[in-house]
Amino acid sequence: MWWGTLVRRGVRVALDIGDARIGVATSDPSGILATPVETVRAGAGALERIVGLVSELEAFEVVVGLPRSLSGGEGPAAVKIRATTGQLAVLLEKAGSEAEVRLVDERFTTVTAERMLRERGKKGSKRRAVVDQAAAVVILQHALDFERETGNPPGRPL
Repeated sequence: MWWGTLVRRGVRVALDIGDARIGVATSDPSGILATPVETVRAGAGALERIVGLVSELEAFEVVVGLPRSLSGGEGPAAVKIRATTGQLAVLLEKAGSEAEVRLVDERFTTVTAERMLRERGKKGSKRRAVVDQAAAVVILQHALDFERETGNPPGRPL
């Protein structure tokens, strides 16, 4: 028997933004399952590539992990993420996308992703190559589960 709340239909994209790489994940149109897409090298052209992916996937929402301290506070990394997502929102609008950008708490996502990859036998450099995608999957799956449990969109709009 299904007891969960209905989830908004449509594809979502999730981002785990780091200094060197940006992990990208997507959901199925039913909003049930998050899957990895790719890792984008941070820097020149990265946000344009993400705008392209949002368009290709016809996503209605972009969920971005916001790093917080254990106490819930925001430090320099969160300031950088907020600035980057602000730039992304402007580029999405210029490209004609109506996708909403939402920030969600990403505490422990990289640790969780690392553990999952280790448990699946990924070692060293192979794990580092996909950990950002795996972290984006964790961020998105938590967001999907939150929406299914509460009936509310995850996180906060930008």
